[in-house]
Amino acid sequence: LCLFNIFQITFQEEDIMSLIGKEVLPFEAKAFKNGEFIDVTNEDLKGQWSVFCFYPADFSFVCPTELEDLQGQYAALKELGVEVYSVSTDTHFVHKGWHDSSEKIGKITYAMIGDPSQTISRNFDVLDEETGLADRGTFFIDPDGVIQTVEINAGGIGRDASNLVNKVKAAQYVRQNPGEVCPAKWEEGGETLTPSLDLVGKI
Repeated sequence: LCLFNIFQITFQEEDIMSLIGKEVLPFEAKAFKNGEFIDVTNEDLKGQWSVFCFYPADFSFVCPTELEDLQGQYAALKELGVEVYSVSTDTHFVHKGWHDSSEKIGKITYAMIGDPSQTISRNFDVLDEETGLADRGTFFIDPDGVIQTVEINAGGIGRDASNLVNKVKAAQYVRQNPGEVCPAKWEEGGETLTPSLDLVGKI
């Protein structure tokens, strides 16, 4: 049993990590945004940077604190050309009801995607098949619709949206400067690295 569990966990980790560098799979969904219901598809991600924030459920506990925190970074992300989408397996109707009744969620101006078919959550490998809920997953997607970063948290561990801004800047810098990479704790204007034979063993 122990060996099986280890194999299962390892397989799931490899499955998630394999999403890096992969294009987002096709999907069509309804979302709630700024008092309206809108259509969102994978094609809408092309030509822009995107953040997908998956969370387990509306009308829950950690989730509203995370989504409010994400709203606090929305303006900064928009300035960087990034669009934000939250996703849960609730319907877009439930998103509206939550938005109308919660002080924290009522602040949100980014799109809240409903995924009742579980298609998007399954495409991003964050669906808990037993509960039918999405894990806490954050994905950063480039203008080609390709996934560049993945972060998955356990249900009881909330995320810090302030980390997204530097990740976005690093990803955009690397895209604009082929051959250079951003070291740990890199900030805009900081030194980067250019991997080469001469650099091996010098760091």
